[in-house]
Amino acid sequence: MQETEKIWLNGELVDWGDAKIHIGSHGLHYGSGVFEGIRCYETAGGPAVFRLSDHLKRLENSAKLRRACYDLIGANGLAECYLRPIAFYGYGELGVHPGTNPIDVAIMSWPWGAYLGEESLERGVRAKVSSWKRIGPNTIPHAAKATGIYLNSMLAVLEATRGGYEEAILLTDDGFVADGSGENIFLVKDEILSTPDLSASILPGITRQTIIEIAHALGYAVHERQVIRSDLYVADELFMCGTAAEVTPVRSVDDHDIGPPGRVTKAIQAAFFDAVRGRDDRWSRWLEYPEKSPAAPGS
Repeated sequence: MQETEKIWLNGELVDWGDAKIHIGSHGLHYGSGVFEGIRCYETAGGPAVFRLSDHLKRLENSAKLRRACYDLIGANGLAECYLRPIAFYGYGELGVHPGTNPIDVAIMSWPWGAYLGEESLERGVRAKVSSWKRIGPNTIPHAAKATGIYLNSMLAVLEATRGGYEEAILLTDDGFVADGSGENIFLVKDEILSTPDLSASILPGITRQTIIEIAHALGYAVHERQVIRSDLYVADELFMCGTAAEVTPVRSVDDHDIGPPGRVTKAIQAAFFDAVRGRDDRWSRWLEYPEKSPAAPGS
């Protein structure tokens, strides 16, 4: 992240170092916020934001935020970047009830490579099933990316990385597989894909839905079902997906070797990157291009 980059904050583009909030902001103390993770990819037609409208549907005033995302990409001059819109209760009453506190809205953008390391997309990662359970669906709603929920994920991934693994996998309180700390999970057995269904307290990820559509287009069946821990151990292939993680293979779980990325994972990963980089016209509807500013006179 560069100090010269801009951030969109409450309707204005401000310098990175000048983007400040009050220490008494409700969102800081109580986790009362929602956010999105969005990627903009470099394509032959210029920077393209992948499924921007789908991401912003989960946030209010999405039309204004879409324009703001485009303005921010242009102001920072990034051909490829990660976008982080966030809305949270700001400074006002400092109690659990937010009262009439204002809602602050910001969008950050910065270049972000492979989320789990540059080698992760090719070699895969080592994962550990966490002792921390995924928060249940009747505890906190999982349809939105609420900031407070991510304490659950943070505890899980800290436990995993301290044990020498790259990522964590969380189970539900009933012992079914839920997801990674920031990703959805797919397993492959006999060239059939399975992924935990929404009853597992998972975020209905946009990348998850993307993978399901791509898999169907490639001729693979996808089952949304309850997945148990041992399903992971005996899978032929395993991968995680998300806006940040993209399509990241998993080569072992709890030291049970799954192996290097397999044929199905490689096919889906390749098709995904063809889609996000505008190399496959079948998925062009997912790409949204910022409007190009008119050339300045005399340029």
